[in-house]
Formats: sequence, structure tokens, C-alpha cells
Amino acid sequence: MKVNMRSIVALGAIAAISSLTLAGCAGSSDSGETTAPDMSGSITVWVDADRAGVLEAAAADFTEQTGVEVTLVQKEFGEIRDQFVQQVPTGEGPDIAVGAHDWLGTLVTNGVVAPVELGDKAGDFEDVAISAWAYDGQTYAVPYAIENIALIRNTDLVSEAATDYNDMIAKGQAAGTEYPFLVGLDPEAADPYHLYPFQTSFGAPVFGQNADGSYNADDLQIGNEGGVEFANWLGEQGAAGILNTNITGDLALENFTSGKSPFFLTGPWNVPAIEEAGINFSVDAIPSAGGQDAQPFAGVQGFFLSSESENTLAANEFLVNYIGSEDVQLALYEVGGRAPALSAAFDQVEASDPVVAGFGQVGANAVPMPSIPEMGSVWQYWGVTEAAIINGGDAPALWTQMAADVQAAIE
Repeated sequence: MKVNMRSIVALGAIAAISSLTLAGCAGSSDSGETTAPDMSGSITVWVDADRAGVLEAAAADFTEQTGVEVTLVQKEFGEIRDQFVQQVPTGEGPDIAVGAHDWLGTLVTNGVVAPVELGDKAGDFEDVAISAWAYDGQTYAVPYAIENIALIRNTDLVSEAATDYNDMIAKGQAAGTEYPFLVGLDPEAADPYHLYPFQTSFGAPVFGQNADGSYNADDLQIGNEGGVEFANWLGEQGAAGILNTNITGDLALENFTSGKSPFFLTGPWNVPAIEEAGINFSVDAIPSAGGQDAQPFAGVQGFFLSSESENTLAANEFLVNYIGSEDVQLALYEVGGRAPALSAAFDQVEASDPVVAGFGQVGANAVPMPSIPEMGSVWQYWGVTEAAIINGGDAPALWTQMAADVQAAIE
């Protein structure tokens, strides 16, 4: 049976926000009656066009209940981080902005974000979502969406999920298609993001992690013994023609939707094209190549708080008890199609949308993409080294040199 994304109209979800329950954001008076928190003034929120409609409804409800005016300013998502960093120190920035968790290192080191006080509600979110927005023991956003890759399987070509990487390749070859497995790569820089779950299956994360899930820049692990094993494996896959730097992401999608492979490693952004092509598919776990768990990166979007906000009480209230509410998280899912970060909202989606459920189940085993500034030194060398190895370079020597170059750049 063909799997389809949910097609519920976003307006219906947005309208539902008007019935937000306020028990979580209300205080109690001496008489035992529930009252809204004592707040005043206004807050400004930077939001992209896709999420503006959801926040309009939530902001109106917030103003009605608290008296605090909310001004929404639409921004291009890709411009928010740099404008936030530039404007917050001048006092011209917003109180709240939407963004991606991998901006966090830049935001923290520039001193433009403040921790969000989640209190007991921190446990209401998926662990990976909270870990993604953690830095030095503090949480810096209310997360709302989790995104990660998974293995898409054409169920007409292969009826059962692969048990590991070798089983996937064997099933792919038995299907008799042109390619046993597809993943898009760049000719010059491969794709460390898509190849990372295979790397982690060899026990070679980029950095070690602290107890709160944040990354430890002093614990570079990419060059460990598992990393060298992964490099050798990359070289073997390149020599066998399974990994091919001439097959870009667009070509991989085209080949998969043409029925030329039963397996495609990709993210939810390619699901609409796969559905449009009439492919019957399943979303499967990423098979292990090295024997350990294949953990992809998770990208987590959220709303964060300015360190220069003049109304932090109201801003934190809007973040935690409105954006962090089940109704708003579900409405944000409807317009974005990504797994909600709030566990209660995710559970609802999981029960009704097999595609999001599939990606979400893989995402539960994901690790946040490192947001620490030192990650820039990794990207500088990582992809070009992978491409060189896939194309026949000396795997151990290239990988070891890459790790040394990264360490030197960090130091």
C-alpha cells in the first residue's frame, strides 16, 4: 500500500490554537482561582513565512490572556542568524527568534542569547531536541521540530527491511536494478552529513559528548581507530562503485523515482517527489556498516531568547507555555511536515502519519549535529577527505591527516 504524508489543511490546525489550554501558563491566587501571570509591555518575535500563520494565532491568544502585545516580524529563515547577531547588541533585535540548533555556538559565543527556563517541561520534549539546544549545561530554546535522514525502501522491489548494510546491498543486487543503493554525494566534498550514520556505526563520532548531551570540543574522536576503519570501508565502497561521487543528490533522487534502485538514503524533503512518482515505499532504520548503531545527525529547529530582551518574563512565558504547547507544536508540524519536538505532539503524529513516524523512529536514535564553533574546523577538511578516499586515495593516510588538520585548526 502506498504511504502518503498527511494532507490536513494547515488552517484547521492553526484555528485549533485558539482553544489553547492555559493551565500550564497560569498562576494560582490565594483564593485558589487560576489567574494569568502578572505581565505587561510587549515582545517582538522574528519568524519565517512558513510559521508566521501559526504564531499569529498563538500571539493573539497570548495577548488576550496576558495583555502583552506580540509583534511578529517576518524574516527570510537563512538571514535570521546573522541579523540577530548584528542587531541584538544594538538593542534593535527581537525578544524571540526562530532558528536552527546548529546556529547555537555562534549565538552563544557572540553573547546574544539567554537560557530559556523550561523547568519541569524539559522532560516533555524528545531527548535529542533538548540535547541539541544545550550549551555548557544550559538550554537555549524551546524546540519545535526534529529532522533527520532515514533509509527509503521501494517496497515493490524489496519486501523486507535490511538487517545491516551488507544485507541491504545483497537485497539491492538481488532486485536486479541498476543500483543496489543510492545516496547523493558531491564530486568534491562527498557528503559527511549523509555518510555520518555509517561512520558512527564504526564507533567514530566527531566529538565526545558531555553528560547533558552537549559536545566536548576537547574530545575530538573522529580520528580514532573506528574512524580509520570507516575510512577503509569508504575506500572499499568507492572501489566497488556503490558510493559514487558523480551521483549527486538530484541524480540519486531521479534514479530512485525511476525505479533504478530499491534503497535511497535521504531526508523528508524528498518524500513529496517520491510520492508524486507513485513509488510505494517504507521508511526504514539506517543499516549498520560497522556493527554499532548507525546514528544520523538530527537537526532541531526552535525559538530562542535574546540576551538583551527587556521583557524576559513575558518572552519566556510565550516560549514555554504557548510555543511549547501541544496545540502549537501540532500546528507547526502541519505547516512544516517535520516530527514535533514535544513528545505528546509527536505521539499523536506517530499514530497517524507513517512517514513522519518512520523518520521519527530513526531520529530517536539520532545525535544532534554539533553546534559548537569548533565544528567549523571539521567541515573544512571532512568532506574533501571523504571524496578523496571514495575516489581511490590512501584511506588510512588521508583520514589520519584529516584528523590532525582538524585538531590543529581547533587548537
